[in-house]
Amino acid sequence: QVQLVESGGGLVQAGGSLRLSCAASARTFSTYAMGWFRQAPGKEREIVASISWSGGSTYYAESAKGRFTISRDNAKNTVYLQMNSLKPEDTALYYCGASRQMGWVPLYWGQGTQVTVSS
Repeated sequence: QVQLVESGGGLVQAGGSLRLSCAASARTFSTYAMGWFRQAPGKEREIVASISWSGGSTYYAESAKGRFTISRDNAKNTVYLQMNSLKPEDTALYYCGASRQMGWVPLYWGQGTQVTVSS
């Protein structure tokens, strides 16, 4: 069982930055691929970025490329999402998820952290 707790969301103006964190409870954190997902009102949950267990491989959705950076610190059981040049369309509830492999549906989810970008 892996418990995930996101933090770092908030209200920011367009063009601003936020850094999301996702802290995991499990000692096996380093064996999971991790991903950030988001869900806006009335829309389906979508992937934003993911990272392999080692951090050696990453994936970004087109909407995130060039603006967001995913990283992880296995010693701290934490994965991060640095978000720069934020746009109003980035407004959503952001979740982290833990998967056996990149691209797989997460086995575990956090409760989400709200990101609101004002224009």
